[in-house]
Amino acid sequence: MNSPALGYLCLVLHCHLPYVRHPEHETFLEETWLYEAIGDTYIPLLRVMDGLLRDGIDFRLTMTLSPPLISMLRDPLLISRFERHLNKLIELASKETDRTRFQPEFHRLAEMYLERFLQTRHAFTQEYRYDLVAGFERLQEHGKLEIITCGATHGFLPLLNVVPSAVRGQLRTAVAHYEETFRRPPHGIWLPECGYFPGLDEALRDVGLQFFFTEAHGLLYGEPKPRYGLHAPVFCPTGVAAFARDMESSKQVWSAEEGYPGDPAYRDYYRDVGWDLDYDYVRPYVQATGQRMNTGIKYYRITGKTDHKQVYDRAWALERTADHAANFIFNRERQAEWLAPGMDRPPVVVAPYDAELFGHWWFEGPEWLDQLFRKLHASSHLVEPITPAEYLERHDVNQVCTPCGSSWGASGYYEVWLNGSNDWIYRHLHNASRRMEELTSRFGQADGVILRALTQAGRELLLAQSSDWAFIMKTGTMVDYAVKRTKDHIHRFTRLYEQLLSGNLNFEWLKDIEDKDNIFPKLNYRNFS
Repeated sequence: MNSPALGYLCLVLHCHLPYVRHPEHETFLEETWLYEAIGDTYIPLLRVMDGLLRDGIDFRLTMTLSPPLISMLRDPLLISRFERHLNKLIELASKETDRTRFQPEFHRLAEMYLERFLQTRHAFTQEYRYDLVAGFERLQEHGKLEIITCGATHGFLPLLNVVPSAVRGQLRTAVAHYEETFRRPPHGIWLPECGYFPGLDEALRDVGLQFFFTEAHGLLYGEPKPRYGLHAPVFCPTGVAAFARDMESSKQVWSAEEGYPGDPAYRDYYRDVGWDLDYDYVRPYVQATGQRMNTGIKYYRITGKTDHKQVYDRAWALERTADHAANFIFNRERQAEWLAPGMDRPPVVVAPYDAELFGHWWFEGPEWLDQLFRKLHASSHLVEPITPAEYLERHDVNQVCTPCGSSWGASGYYEVWLNGSNDWIYRHLHNASRRMEELTSRFGQADGVILRALTQAGRELLLAQSSDWAFIMKTGTMVDYAVKRTKDHIHRFTRLYEQLLSGNLNFEWLKDIEDKDNIFPKLNYRNFS
């Protein structure tokens, strides 16, 4: 990658899950969000990148690892529960190889799943030794992966800014957690939900962050209008750089209707043996309550808009990943050829996606990434993969512009996180934020149990602020859980606040919630000052 390219490709994967950990229950449905993401997405992505590194492929990828996700990936309880979950999948897949022995087309797939689950267990326990974060960190040390941070608990910053100390608390905690994890400061941040408001860059500058990502219209409607549109970053007045999402490249990948994942050859996510097979047979592998759920074993391909799905053909699907990777590169090359003559630097195409698209929703997504980087390395002399930090090192003079308020949610602004389904939460979040600010002022220096209570109050506030709860309330899935989590954290915060002011702390109750909500063990409560 020494010769100058005509254009750059900046691929960004956003890895985040809300903090879900329930030691008070033997099993908990929402914890499977993490287990599925580990098995379907994070381990396959790690193995793809390690394979590229082993084969001398010079690739570049940018990934968010949010603080809640890092904390869950390194939590001993969740690690042991994921291994238990994986062992159950291996048991089910083994039974499936026996059940389908006289059905050749299904039997081949059952064997594929059994081999896949066994490889996943080997990778988790032997290759990565139960520490996926260290696996990602090693790739960063090799210069192939840039890991960026996020809000401490993915709080939607434009709506938290009613109390500015809430925004500072999210950012300070996130940066400190990144430094504890990776022993170096982060260069950039994925703003939760790409939520930006004018002035946020000041808070980003104050914690040492160099760049962030924004939705396309956040930059296109900036002031003044950016000369190069979406295809070069701008500097905010504070000097923090803003990179904007390229709409064309994004839609080609994430859209189920118009993008690659909707191809008839690819695996159908929604047809799962947890729903298709006899209830008594799958009963040991569904929810503890007995309700059916996805197991991850799926035998059908998308086929088309029909209820009569065809059996999945793995070889054909992998052929399509190569075709689609080549098509993606072709389109980026034509994009670079079109844009470059009007620019004084190579245009950069920023293509960000939720990481769980790759492997979880789009089963073949990791293989598509693998093909993409191999083909870029072998044959493309026009487009070079790059990270934002590398771009800014090469092009340190950029237009100054103030982006406008925006997000990557539906309609492009803030309504997903502020509407009739979830607006009730904000009076409580803002009141708790003001109270947390009051506590930092009242208890300038604290130690012992007072320090523990102040630290836990900060944890409860951060967990209540997670944008995931408002998002779930809006989308209408798992609403009861999202409401309960919001209320539980606000209630715990309020009780801590009252006990701190009265000087009457309940030590046993404090220990109980410290054990349950144990994120950020080194949290500095003065982050909210």
